[in-house]
Amino acid sequence: MKKNILFTLILILQISFTQKEITWVAIGDSITYLNDHPDEAGNRFTKGYMTRVTEKLPDLHFINKGYNGWTAIKIATDIEKLDIQKADLYSVFLGTNDWWSSKPLGNFSDYENNTGNSTVFGAFKTIISKLHALNNKASIVLITPMQRVDFVYVHNYNNNAHGSYKAKSGQQLEEFANAIITIAKYEHIAVIDLYHKKGMDHTQLIRFKRLKDSATGTYQNYSYPNFIDKPFNPATDEYPYPIESMNITYDGLHPSDKGYQMIADALVKIFRKLN
Repeated sequence: MKKNILFTLILILQISFTQKEITWVAIGDSITYLNDHPDEAGNRFTKGYMTRVTEKLPDLHFINKGYNGWTAIKIATDIEKLDIQKADLYSVFLGTNDWWSSKPLGNFSDYENNTGNSTVFGAFKTIISKLHALNNKASIVLITPMQRVDFVYVHNYNNNAHGSYKAKSGQQLEEFANAIITIAKYEHIAVIDLYHKKGMDHTQLIRFKRLKDSATGTYQNYSYPNFIDKPFNPATDEYPYPIESMNITYDGLHPSDKGYQMIADALVKIFRKLN
């Protein structure tokens, strides 16, 4: 009898101290999507930020809602089709594709007045309103876009883009990052500002870009900003980011293992405070 009582007490204590699993939905673009698809990055990284976070926080279970190439406006427009689940925790990591796709940032009034998905401010209102509707007690973390240098897709050199060191269609990527910070402050939710994060600036994203000298035909390694406006011919030139050029990114845009770890560390720090 005493043994049965003791066993029951031990079982109750075990149940009491067992933490329930926390569900985390990570919404984003290719930087989020690639967590589960390193092969699509030529295996230039081993694991993404969500996997790294859950290694540190094993009670956290993530659901990957990253979409290759998608903008915040696209996410907001299709949000009712994306089967986003009720969760304890949401992160939203968007904006870099809106900038490159020349989507209008809009103004904070678009957010305040819920003017719709024609601007990035309005799109974020749609997204955050949806998350509140799914679970008004859930924590939400916004993540600003990172700075970027010249991107060249490892599987298709014709897919390339200049970095955020200059404007695209009259808009600076920093404006999109600042908009997300403004929204987070207004909503009193957490924000991770990767754009202004120390160690993730343009000079740190890659070690060098390897380009062919048009006069001699030989390849040279150029560090930032010396490669700006130097020509790259996707039809004839070698891939400009060999393995040894990788630092925070592996292609000028997407994080390497080092970059993903920096993002994960920032998230772990915030998640521990939230829970």
